[in-house]
Amino acid sequence: MSAPRSLVRVLIGAVAAAALLAGPPSLAQVTPAAGYTPPDDTPTIKVGATIFTEYSYQDEPLASAVDGTTTKTYHPAAFNVTRAYINITGNISHNVSFRVTPDVSRLTTTTTGLAAGEKVSTSLDGSLTYRLKYAYGQFNLDDKWTKGSWVRLGVHHTPYVDWEEGIYRYRFQGQIFVEREGFMSSSDFGLSAHYSAPGNFGDVHVGYYNGDTYSKAEANDQKAIQIRGTLRPMPQAGVLKGLRLTAFYDADNYIQGDARRRFIYTATFEHKYVNAGFEHLDAADRSGPVVPAAAEVKSQGYSVWVVPRSPKGWEGLLRFDHLKPNKNVDAAKDRKIAGVAYWFHSLQAPATAALLLDYENVTYDTALAKPDEKRYGLHALFNF
Repeated sequence: MSAPRSLVRVLIGAVAAAALLAGPPSLAQVTPAAGYTPPDDTPTIKVGATIFTEYSYQDEPLASAVDGTTTKTYHPAAFNVTRAYINITGNISHNVSFRVTPDVSRLTTTTTGLAAGEKVSTSLDGSLTYRLKYAYGQFNLDDKWTKGSWVRLGVHHTPYVDWEEGIYRYRFQGQIFVEREGFMSSSDFGLSAHYSAPGNFGDVHVGYYNGDTYSKAEANDQKAIQIRGTLRPMPQAGVLKGLRLTAFYDADNYIQGDARRRFIYTATFEHKYVNAGFEHLDAADRSGPVVPAAAEVKSQGYSVWVVPRSPKGWEGLLRFDHLKPNKNVDAAKDRKIAGVAYWFHSLQAPATAALLLDYENVTYDTALAKPDEKRYGLHALFNF
């Protein structure tokens, strides 16, 4: 008889003897392992807030206003609140949690189909109203998979935008490139799952969404499949542990057969003294609902940004976006952003506050037939 088999028999015999000595199962006492702490299943609820507010001055283009028979031009300048979230989060148990977040938006309702002689009008023009940005339940899979793994159902984050904004923290200045140019949204109605790889080597987020974003109802039976995979090649390699490589794909249709595709590859780097990123976009759109016989339009662009950082709270912001709305037309749009920010010290995340003074310049090639833009802004973030 081999040694392994003998050892197995000895172990089985020992277990059987221990069971006999312990008596009937109903009388046996189960003692938790030393150091074991049972999960806290006490229901909890928290309320937080996020506010983006700003003052902006537009140098170009000039706007015009009519005073009687006189037309005057001026530089638009205004205080504004671009975002006001009320974040309600909580746990039903350690396995089930939820979030509800209303979002502020400018409400403009246009009246059309009026009788002859009447003008098109708007109601509540410029008013701020709340709409639903996030409302989802989350099933935490830390016990089944790995820490940070979950499944969400409802209106919630799409895989790419929220992930990048965890590194690029300047949404209070403006959205990241792919969202700002209208190629995707940060939130949509659907079902998604997230898996964190062991050893901090990366993560995968895949979702099945309506595809029409959180601000619109589903228009038909077409759904979007979105997937993002991120690799951290050297999670324990000192400075290089901040390097992440990411690929994202969105497969959707406006209507059956009319494609809406997005492919993004991204490299990001995080460090105590600098954060940086590069993302490249390829998009394809055949907008059937507008023009059924329309040809597919392929867009291409990229964004590069660098954020030098100081331990004392000061940061710089340098960003350049380049977009060709149609690869078959030799015309491009460029966006340049430069600014300096101060992040106030906070003892407990996610509580934070920041101020950003920036300059933004958008230029259009002649074929795009749009005026160039120049604006200055003071932006503020308050989050708790």
